Amino acid sequence: MILRTGLLGIIVPLMAACTLIPDYERPAAPVPESWEDVQTASDTVVKVDGAVAVDSLGWREVFAGDRVLVELIERSLTANRELRIAVLDVMRARAQYRIEEAGRFPRIGAAADYVLSERPASSFGTLGRGGRIETETTELSVGVSGYELDLFGRIRSLEEAALQRYLATEQARRSVQISLIAEVASAYLSYVADGARQRVARETLDNRLTTLALVQRRFDLGASSRLDLNQARLSVEQARTAVSRHERRVAQDRNALRLLSGGEIPASLEQAAEFADMTFMLPLPTDLRSSLLLRRPDVSRAERELLAANADIGAARAAFFPSITLTGSYGTLSADLGGLFKAGSESWSFTPRVVIPLFDGGRREAELAVAKLRKRQEIARYEVTIQQAFREVADALAARGTLDDEIAAQQALVEAARATHELSEKRFEQGVDSFLTVLDAQRELFSARSGLIDVKAALLGTSVELYRSLGGGWLEHTEEKAARGGGEAPPLEPHG
Repeated sequence: MILRTGLLGIIVPLMAACTLIPDYERPAAPVPESWEDVQTASDTVVKVDGAVAVDSLGWREVFAGDRVLVELIERSLTANRELRIAVLDVMRARAQYRIEEAGRFPRIGAAADYVLSERPASSFGTLGRGGRIETETTELSVGVSGYELDLFGRIRSLEEAALQRYLATEQARRSVQISLIAEVASAYLSYVADGARQRVARETLDNRLTTLALVQRRFDLGASSRLDLNQARLSVEQARTAVSRHERRVAQDRNALRLLSGGEIPASLEQAAEFADMTFMLPLPTDLRSSLLLRRPDVSRAERELLAANADIGAARAAFFPSITLTGSYGTLSADLGGLFKAGSESWSFTPRVVIPLFDGGRREAELAVAKLRKRQEIARYEVTIQQAFREVADALAARGTLDDEIAAQQALVEAARATHELSEKRFEQGVDSFLTVLDAQRELFSARSGLIDVKAALLGTSVELYRSLGGGWLEHTEEKAARGGGEAPPLEPHG
């Protein structure tokens, strides 16, 4: 009966415990409500009415048009070492949270003691007699060791702080995952674009070799000067240099993809899409609100760290109040093993301990001040994170809104440069113009074709950047529910 009463005395205060955590109010986002000032009406900005389209898109939907890229991302999500480190960080944070959570419950253990001792008879007060006395004691007990009554919420505050840091670590994992997907897409885009640049360089080299052969024949016939011949040879070597440079970049792109994918890249990379056929555009809502940024993993992580700092204040405040620790046991005690369970062998103990803080040289005041300052730092980090996120989206939207027109202009430039090149070669063959005109036309055509690849790569890159800067495709978030005991633990395997 006494033990049951003692356990009730533990459970009731536990259930009713309060905390001294300050009321939390999310800081106002220090950014405009939308990106209307930076978003243009370009046709490349794909907009949809109604629900926010990007909300329902995962990476598979964004990059579904390229099976090679999808395979690369799948490989990276299972084998990339940086993502694996992030997953292990989550597992460690979860274990730390469970340690703090366990502090709310009493530690109950069973113990068995057997003591056999021998002492001089005089130690028992039998003066004047010799000899020794042997004693035997056996005890079995179940007890509560060092359980702190959380009357002022110190343990609950520490548990809340650990929970928020665990959830922050989970958001960090999601951030690493989204960044990894974007990096793979960017590296793949660079690989395909550099492959297109390499083909342009090779075509330019073939064209210039043909021109060199023509100049050589004219030189042999005395129709061209040695200067023309040397300039033709110079243009060939310049084209060879460009081919070698782009071959090196393609090899480096492959190495980057190998690192990101965690090992060997798939053989299907050789069947990568032609650059001219590549397209992945991220649909955007009609009214793109900056409130979407609150769902970015890094922003969510910053807020979780802020909530953890807020909970630390509660723990620091609770340190000013008395702490009550309970220990107790119930069992059976007998002088011989056979009498352990006989009537009259029952034993129990109950030891409450109250610690009242009196003087610590200002330590608790300093710890509370540190906790408050840490919260102010986390507020500033949270605001900086939102501002940086807003700028990243604004930059991507600004680029996306103008690159379509730039592509059209660059395409027209390529056609004009090609026509000029063809005309200059004909005029040179007819002796109307010098070879310098042909050289200038060759350089202009090569530059225009390379520029077209650059602009299209930049346009495709804005979709990758928008996917990353808007936080990727949103997943169903069950981390907090699971952490609080409301469901299964969230999966730790990389997922998209």
